[in-house]
Amino acid sequence: MSQGLGGEAPRAHTQTSHREPTRYLVVIDSGGYAVARLFLATRVQVAEFDASTEETAQMTSGLAPCKGADGADWDQALRGHSRAERAAADIYTLDV
Repeated sequence: MSQGLGGEAPRAHTQTSHREPTRYLVVIDSGGYAVARLFLATRVQVAEFDASTEETAQMTSGLAPCKGADGADWDQALRGHSRAERAAADIYTLDV
């Protein structure tokens, strides 16, 4: 008879690699609302949320944004945004 009393024993932990740290925070207009998008250094998006949140203010505190995401390196990452939205975007490089 098992001593688990009906509960399953936890499985052995397997070590997996973690995702690399987030490198960029892009604050961009999206249909009249500002959204914040988090990107890896490779310009792969990992999160999107409302830019008016307190978290956005905390992440950008003390950082100066670079204006405009109209370079070719942002083409794929921001393909759903217009040229005007991309030109007005604020790009923050986060401390890693």
